[in-house]
Amino acid sequence: MAGWLDRQLPEGLRVLVSPSRRTEATAERLGRKYKLRAELLPGGSASELLELVQWPHARGAVLVVGHQPMLGQTVAELLGLRMPECSIRKGAVWWLRRRTRSDVSETILLAVQSPDFL
Repeated sequence: MAGWLDRQLPEGLRVLVSPSRRTEATAERLGRKYKLRAELLPGGSASELLELVQWPHARGAVLVVGHQPMLGQTVAELLGLRMPECSIRKGAVWWLRRRTRSDVSETILLAVQSPDFL
């Protein structure tokens, strides 16, 4: 997954990582600088994650390495799903982007990649 992801990610990417053994090991495989953020530990909320990454006003791309259910709750909120959270498999990547068309802002799902398919 790290190789595939590294080929897709832009320069200047901010990488924010939950300070747990598993998430830090995942971030290490990317070979990029990252910041450990306690806000990403289990028990956090979607609103805390969105505030941390400054969504939708961040100037550049942000990669979050975190945990369920926070990640799934955030995806569900951003995509306007009716369920309280979306199931995200361990090791999977969900790539979301905010865009504006005809003065309407929307969140789009660019890609979902599972380690099982690499």
